[in-house]
Amino acid sequence: MASVVPRPISLSALGGEPVVLSEAVTISSPPELEREARWFGRLLEEGAGRRVSFRPGGERADISLSTGLPVPALSVEGAYRLRAADGAVEVVGDSSGGVFYGLQSLRQLLPPASFRRARLAQLPLLAIDPVEIEDRPRFSWRGVHLDVSRHFMPKAFLLKLVDLAALHKLNVFHLHLTDDQGWRVPVTKYPRLTEVGAWRRESSAGHLLEGRFDGTPHGGFYSPEDLAEVVCYAAERHVSVLPEVDVPGHTVAAIAAYPELGAGGEVEVLTRWGISEHVLNLDEATVQFCRDVVDEVAALFPGEYFHLGGDECPTAEWAGSQRAAEIMAENGFSDLRQLQGWFTAQMAEHLAGLGRRLVGWDEILEGGAPPGSVVMSWRGEDGGIAAAAAGHDVVMAPQEWLYFDWPYSTGPEEPLAIWGCTPLEKVYGYEPVSPRIPEASRHHVLGAQCQLWTEYVSSAEHAEYLYFPRLCAFAEAVWSPASGRSFGEFTARLPAHLERLEALGVNYRPLAGPTPGQARIWLDPRQTGGQGR
Repeated sequence: MASVVPRPISLSALGGEPVVLSEAVTISSPPELEREARWFGRLLEEGAGRRVSFRPGGERADISLSTGLPVPALSVEGAYRLRAADGAVEVVGDSSGGVFYGLQSLRQLLPPASFRRARLAQLPLLAIDPVEIEDRPRFSWRGVHLDVSRHFMPKAFLLKLVDLAALHKLNVFHLHLTDDQGWRVPVTKYPRLTEVGAWRRESSAGHLLEGRFDGTPHGGFYSPEDLAEVVCYAAERHVSVLPEVDVPGHTVAAIAAYPELGAGGEVEVLTRWGISEHVLNLDEATVQFCRDVVDEVAALFPGEYFHLGGDECPTAEWAGSQRAAEIMAENGFSDLRQLQGWFTAQMAEHLAGLGRRLVGWDEILEGGAPPGSVVMSWRGEDGGIAAAAAGHDVVMAPQEWLYFDWPYSTGPEEPLAIWGCTPLEKVYGYEPVSPRIPEASRHHVLGAQCQLWTEYVSSAEHAEYLYFPRLCAFAEAVWSPASGRSFGEFTARLPAHLERLEALGVNYRPLAGPTPGQARIWLDPRQTGGQGR
């Protein structure tokens, strides 16, 4: 099989001469596929130096695009058929998304030199062996997560990550925008969220328990224009951007900006990693603050879903709160954890009024997840299994398989990391539909998502190293059929794919492991004092 990642359902070699894309390439498409046609045309112009012209759909062209592909009932949208033969390429999809995915496969049939975005001394030969591919995605939610709260990442990296997600046919980009250590999204009604909450005076150096700090201020936030550009850029690549505003825990940055949101007293934006006891109070003014924030952030991100976090929320401060006691009495609650369920229900109702669905980490189950909410299962698979049984849609994101801030190995040559170990083979072998989920509930598994938390990741280069090639393996777990997948066959295709990543300037981890001493170059020297394991 040609090196297409993720692995298609079928790829058949055809007889005949290769299809050669000359210096001048024509692309035909109906009006509804103009966006996809022009996107691919730019790739050929920028990466391979071709002169591209466009023709109406139905006309003879080097590359012809169309929709109308019939697919089986209940299939996930995104199916395509690609045929390269008789001097031309035809891509037919079930939708514009299917055509886009077909073009991504076509892109991977071209030589790696065509991926380079630079002035070329000599144009690469673009010859495609005659082939037919039939393919469709297995899951509708194929997500990649990035935490920009612990370490702020530049907009350019967000755009690059969207491109790389799309190359691997992933379709959700989850941005973790707020946490104890930084608030990265502007809210006009509450300007101090970024004036104060986006900056911390220093950061932990080494592991949490080492108690060392780097003495260097850190911060940043995205403007509305930045976020609009990311959303538009992603939409062109059939990727939706999922914003996360983490409440009611992980809110020290917000409380530092507006102390009245907390239990009393001033705090600073958290400089250490870990979980803080400081959480939002449950006063009506604080709940209204959250509604206001959701209104403004939702206006920046037009997707169906809105992530409200809900993880790791201590209840100690609520135990001494008069308002919390009133809510418990009014609702007949006997457990402080039910207060989080009450809070989540308030926010779910507000989101529903905006036409959005609430997404939360699996802790939202503990206080009673509101009907219609989506549960993201990170503490293993148990939360997702319980959520599916209760009728909730589920995104599987278990840390032991899909947390990419965990190192590839336990070897001392790996960069400083939080804990654990997630080898490439383990990621590849992940099965999003646990056999413990009854057959009748399995339709609730929307898909899966890989996560990158950035406590120990301070640069885009380091992030790329942790994503790749594990993201390649993850892409097959959520796109390709479970049957027929083989890690050995995947690793046989992977070297050719890594050549593409090399051409795109991706700082991936070599399959043989990092060069000793090189993996730490992304860290401040003061952070390399010990692994702390």
